[in-house]
Amino acid sequence: MSESGERRIMVAMSGGVDSSVAAALLVRQGHGVVGAFMKNWSDTPDPVTGGCGWKRELEDAQVVAALLDIPLVVLDFEAEYRQEVIDPMVREYASGRTPNPDVVCNRVVKFGLFRERAARLGITRVATGHYARLRQGGSGRTELRQARDTAKDQTYFLHRLTQEQLSGAVFPVGEMTKGEVRQAAREMDLPVADKKDSVGICFVGEIDLGRFLERRLGRRFGPIISLDGRVVGLHRGAAPFTIGQRHGLRIGGGKPYFVVDKDMARNAVYVTSADRDDRLYTKEVEVDDVHWIAGRSPALPIRCQVRFRHRQPLQAAEVRSGGTGRIVIACDEPQRAVTPGQSAVLYDGPVCLGGGPVSGTLTATSGDGNLDGTSPVSD
Repeated sequence: MSESGERRIMVAMSGGVDSSVAAALLVRQGHGVVGAFMKNWSDTPDPVTGGCGWKRELEDAQVVAALLDIPLVVLDFEAEYRQEVIDPMVREYASGRTPNPDVVCNRVVKFGLFRERAARLGITRVATGHYARLRQGGSGRTELRQARDTAKDQTYFLHRLTQEQLSGAVFPVGEMTKGEVRQAAREMDLPVADKKDSVGICFVGEIDLGRFLERRLGRRFGPIISLDGRVVGLHRGAAPFTIGQRHGLRIGGGKPYFVVDKDMARNAVYVTSADRDDRLYTKEVEVDDVHWIAGRSPALPIRCQVRFRHRQPLQAAEVRSGGTGRIVIACDEPQRAVTPGQSAVLYDGPVCLGGGPVSGTLTATSGDGNLDGTSPVSD
């Protein structure tokens, strides 16, 4: 087995089936594989044992690495993860926005710190179990493309990677469906073949977001107010609520309510009982801090597609300039529950172009709108 820099690959092994199969495939292809487990979070207890959840994941990764006869190193990025991912996420929620920490984690940790650590070992390429594909474009730039299994595609979370990061990335399961990955794991006798997929925040897992934020921001009781001005409920903190949210409001009376806005200065959450309320929909979205995967902006305006949530079907839109580092996305159809802070990710068919965080919206039926991010219901 060649141990040259070109043939050696460091694989991020989480203990799950996707990264385990990714490592196994690379071993079969003759690469010199070094497995690496990232210990990024130890605060969340294991839901079964009550102990440290990361230890169970590490044990699974160690078993797989032993079966594949590859080394496994443990990389402790907990301090950096807290500083670069969790703390900014909490600040975003405190400001009233709904961030996507997985996007930051991929750019800063999985393809940042992890890649740097691999380079110290003389390894120039890193692999993960992400469902995504790469292709060299006509200009010599690396294209990030949707996975063959579009239902599992994860390019939404990878849209802020740079050309440098993508040039050294490998996605071994990007050409496979989830079913094929599990079947491959069974055929290779990997014990994680039927392990459940991880959910929730990257490396943290599934948590009660309200309690998670309450521990960090404190408990601040405030009113839940209907659009006609009635106080219909009480919350323990406005930060975790997001536009369009229905569950977790704890409003009596039997009929559903949906969050349409938050006023963080007043610590108030505004709701409507109308599922099709105009305030839940938008056709124009402003995005700032835009990142273009190609390294430069295309000549705007352009026609393309956009999604505002992972797995949302691609939506036809026109993108025009909104000033330096900003764009305005005009969707062909009204979009429900687009929320400041969440990621708007652009596509040209299967190619992910890039994107950025939503900074404001224009309601679907009004002309004066809300592109500056101010509350449509506050006076």
